[in-house]
Formats: sequence, structure tokens, C-alpha cells
Amino acid sequence: MTTRTRVPALGAEGWFTTDDQPTLLGRRCTSCGTYAFPKVDFGCPNPSCTGTEFDEVPLSRRGTVWSYTDAQYRPPAPYVVPGEEHEPFCIAAVHLEAEGLTIMGQVVAGVGIDDLRVGAEMELVVDVLFTEDDVDHLVWKWSPVTNASGSNEEVA
Repeated sequence: MTTRTRVPALGAEGWFTTDDQPTLLGRRCTSCGTYAFPKVDFGCPNPSCTGTEFDEVPLSRRGTVWSYTDAQYRPPAPYVVPGEEHEPFCIAAVHLEAEGLTIMGQVVAGVGIDDLRVGAEMELVVDVLFTEDDVDHLVWKWSPVTNASGSNEEVA
């Protein structure tokens, strides 16, 4: 059995963890506490803060759908089509309440726009975007949280 190498796709190294409980890795301003994602060095995103020091922090794994759409078209490069032809997929903007951030991401395969609704709870997962040779290129995706009855949980 060949062990596959798993690496972040498209320059996203250091943006998320790939363990059993994956998280996005953001940063928090040590001056004002404002969160940011991704962890790029552009200063504090809070316009009233002049902070320049940040702590790396794991972001919430769950949030609620703020908006969503589907990609019926093939995205431009550097997107890599995982199969022979482009298959439409959903994209969700998920709001992380504790951090006050809304994070865009692809939704897991098999979930269409008819399965999503604003306010529905989503959970972060890591999935293969594409495979090249023996290397799986990984990205974060959003997956609906389902309750015991199998329906999506909704925030009241």
C-alpha cells in the first residue's frame, strides 16, 4: 500500500491544520483583539488600531451560513479541475461569531444550493482538491452540521 503525501493546495500552507479536528489558523491583534484571516502581514484590519503585533490563533470550527452560491463555471487558474471535466460546486460564506469573521470556502461534494440556507450551521473539514502523482492537495471546505433526524441544524 502506497502512502499518499498530503499538502495544502495552491500556496495555502499554514492557513489550516489537517488533523482530526482541523481548524483555520488566523491571527489576533495583541493591541485590540481584532481577528484576521488569512494570516498575511498587512497590519491590524481594525482601522482605529495601529497594532503591529499578532498572535496566531485557531479559529472556530463551526459557524453559520451568511451567504452561498454555486460555481456553474470553471474557475480560472490557479484552480485545478479535480476530474476530467468541471463539475459545479457550492461556495459558502460562513460567519464565525466568536471572531466576527466571515470566511469563504467551497462546500463538500454532494451538497447543492438547494441543501443550504442562510443561518444553517456549518463545520470546517479538510478535503482533497486534486491529486497529482502520489500527492493529495488539500483545502478547507464547509460541511453542513446535521442533527439526529438528519436535517441541517439551524440557528434560531
